[in-house]
Amino acid sequence: MQTSSDRHEYPAHWEADVVLRDGGTARVRPITVDDADRLVSFYEQVSDESKYYRFFAPYPRLSAKDVHRFTHHDFVDRVGLAATVGGEFIATVRYDRISADGRPASAPADEAEVAFLVQDAHQGRGVASALLEHIAAVARERGIRRFAAEVLPANNKMIKVFTDAGYTQKRSFEDGVVRLEFDLEPTDRSLAVQRAREQRAEARSVRRLLVPGSVAVVGVGRTPGGVGRSVLDNIRDAGFTGGLYAVNKAFPEGQKELDGVPAHRSVRDIEGPVDLAVVAVPVEHVPQVVTECGEHGVQGLVVVTAGYAESGPEGRERQRELVRHARTYGMRIIGPNAFGVINTAADVRLNASLAPEMPRPGRIGLFAQSGAIGIALLSRLHRRGGGVTGVTGVSTFVSSGNRADVSGNDVLQYWYDDPDTDVALMYLESIGNPRKFTRLARRTAAAKPLVVVQGAGSAPQGHAVRATRLPHATVSALLRQAGVIRVETITELVDTGLLLARQPLPGGARVAIVGNSESLGLLTYDACLSEGLRPLPPLDLTTAASARDFHRALSDALADEACDAVVVTAIPAVGEGPAEDAALAEALRSAAETVPGKPVLVVHVELGGLAAALSAATSTAPRAVSRREDPQRSEERPPSAVQAPEGVGLIPAYPAAERAVRALAEAVKYAQWRREAVDPGRVPEYEDIDEKGAAGLIGGLLARGQGLTLGVDETCELLGMYGVDVHRALPAPTPDAAAEAARALGYPVALKATAPHLRHRADLGGVRLDLADEDQLRRAYAELGELFGRPEELRPVVQRMAPRGVDTVVRAVIDPAAGAVLSFGLAGAASQLLGDTAHRLIPVTDREAGSLIRSIRTAPLLFGWRGSTPVDTPALEELLLRVSRLVDDHPEVVAVTLEPVVVAAHGLSVLGASVRLAPPPVRDDLGPRTLPVY
Repeated sequence: MQTSSDRHEYPAHWEADVVLRDGGTARVRPITVDDADRLVSFYEQVSDESKYYRFFAPYPRLSAKDVHRFTHHDFVDRVGLAATVGGEFIATVRYDRISADGRPASAPADEAEVAFLVQDAHQGRGVASALLEHIAAVARERGIRRFAAEVLPANNKMIKVFTDAGYTQKRSFEDGVVRLEFDLEPTDRSLAVQRAREQRAEARSVRRLLVPGSVAVVGVGRTPGGVGRSVLDNIRDAGFTGGLYAVNKAFPEGQKELDGVPAHRSVRDIEGPVDLAVVAVPVEHVPQVVTECGEHGVQGLVVVTAGYAESGPEGRERQRELVRHARTYGMRIIGPNAFGVINTAADVRLNASLAPEMPRPGRIGLFAQSGAIGIALLSRLHRRGGGVTGVTGVSTFVSSGNRADVSGNDVLQYWYDDPDTDVALMYLESIGNPRKFTRLARRTAAAKPLVVVQGAGSAPQGHAVRATRLPHATVSALLRQAGVIRVETITELVDTGLLLARQPLPGGARVAIVGNSESLGLLTYDACLSEGLRPLPPLDLTTAASARDFHRALSDALADEACDAVVVTAIPAVGEGPAEDAALAEALRSAAETVPGKPVLVVHVELGGLAAALSAATSTAPRAVSRREDPQRSEERPPSAVQAPEGVGLIPAYPAAERAVRALAEAVKYAQWRREAVDPGRVPEYEDIDEKGAAGLIGGLLARGQGLTLGVDETCELLGMYGVDVHRALPAPTPDAAAEAARALGYPVALKATAPHLRHRADLGGVRLDLADEDQLRRAYAELGELFGRPEELRPVVQRMAPRGVDTVVRAVIDPAAGAVLSFGLAGAASQLLGDTAHRLIPVTDREAGSLIRSIRTAPLLFGWRGSTPVDTPALEELLLRVSRLVDDHPEVVAVTLEPVVVAAHGLSVLGASVRLAPPPVRDDLGPRTLPVY
């Protein structure tokens, strides 16, 4: 507890779990008076050299005065943070606010002196870098804008911590000491450094779970059956290359092994390190197992035990305690209630899951939150790999269960630079941190395809993440903007993944169709049109076509410069057998090899032989035999997964034209995104924007309250500072007031009812346009009154007529989870009913603004549909960019609506606008690296 003299309560929100450079975790928290003994113990374990670098002189031990100073903080001008593992300090950092002359000071002084000390055993793990991020965030919160540090020239490690952080800094040398001064405002470089460190650390934390050198299964039954025994058998039968141990406290004292696997009563009894522990004990025994694993130095846990958040409030609390307990020892968790993990790499061969068979090795990474979906994915890939297409297998598989710790974001970090994974497939029941997922997905998709099925579920029970308020469709649109291949079903996930894993990306949407069935070719042609592709007329080879005919037709199609991809359709001929199937498969493969840069797909109808022949390259490797399997009967069992990876360029086959074409369409859209991602555009600067003036206006308005919707005058003033001119609408409570307003604005005018049930509903008759004089205005006023009621119910306004054009709507909103989103669509009930609205994350680039207005289904109305006059889309793009800049520059602007925006042949008119201000949501993506809070 802090003393009564301390000026602030203990800042619990500064506590955080962080992933270190080597993939382990540590706890960062403020240092308090209760830490005196921990501080002394920590200091005793620091080498004399490190102490010398910290205090610039021999300093063998801390005095009582030192201990008091380093444990008593006011959490404002004097702050100390510690990184802990197992409850003990491994590093400390502190700052002291100073004045311009270096003396202790209080606010408004905005500079502080900072110093670190890291235990020698933990140096090189990135502890100091993580602590710098957190102490900098604390300092900014307390009004400190600049750090100063004095370092001995020989202390290269600490100098590197400061210089590599990416902050704007100044360096000087005086009296034998290097003095570093740096601003704490995040820069593009500091954020890039932080995110690169985050990627390396989180990827390594997942690697520790997927590439362990040794595994202990805790909770192995003494007799066959049960979860623990099944997992142990699966690891052993897959041929795991590392050490494997069976653990059960019920084993007899003298038992040394179980079915050839070393057996122990506790993880503590295992000689040598254990990298991964699979926990399959009853839920009430898990805490003891976690303690034993932590004390033995286990690096990570896969918890298959159920009875946590999925079981209710008590289970949620058990889950939170499980995560806190494991992180105390620096361990990460997959689960609880997990199906397990798989790594098919030849030098690992880990099947620490409940899947009885190892998947075939391949280039696809799989992630599923649900165990049931994970089983379905593995099963479908196994069937497609063994009996239908044989295109590829699995590199790694993670089923996260309750996703209490390791999430899809962590696995994406691992897959990003995993050389064994070419395509990532994910089934996500929810996206707990859309802002981070979108950022990681964009970076991953630029390197390798990412295919996602997104369920409509909520965050897993027990998670303390912000929930997005955006509709499911909007989140899906934002994922597509980030390069994610968004599909609707598990079948589409597998279909698309198989194509992307072994075929090149198409250069465009032009598709050649060749086959021996006219009707199947026409079905494929129609499917291409439905998916927005550009099919060429199908080439019918007739049912008499031979393998040589297919080879020649496919070769010609691939050689045609007007073709970007080829779909081969095939039906069986009467009397054909395995020999003919093999010949056709070889003909297609050899033809495809002549032009390897274009994808080829096969649509087959009940051609088991052809599909098997197309996958023949996957069945030439010998299959590993289980230790429990009878070698004499091995041919009667399904193929084991320990097989050689398939060759590049194998042709995927599909049982229906629609499935093949849908997968191809997704590949075409992804390839287009990849090409555009090379040059994403720029966020333009506009000289007439008054950013400083807008900030002053917003600050003054927010001083009135926590959140408010601006009035008409304030809205027009703020938008005007960003070059957005709003046509003013003058209130018309009486006919005479309407006439006076029209004279002020100038005829022709519009008369509008703005009551909530009539606003923006021209279809209900609450708008009268092109009123050329006072007589027409008064007649229209009377008509509205007869139709809808008294003026006080209608709330009529008069507005100057705008040039005729297309009515559109522009909106921007800040979502607490996803961030700032810009939306665009046409005005009117039809667009609302159909949900025809496009979305982009802010800030929007010039290229994204152009694609935004072109991505709605009704976009042709803007470009001269059916002979109409095209509207001024460059002016519309500029408006979108100006609104994007406003919201990006001022996060206090939490909502903007411009409706309607009438886009004419030349220019546009904003006829209605509303702006809402509020304190902005906390940007967790700009703060220090942290793991989710529980």
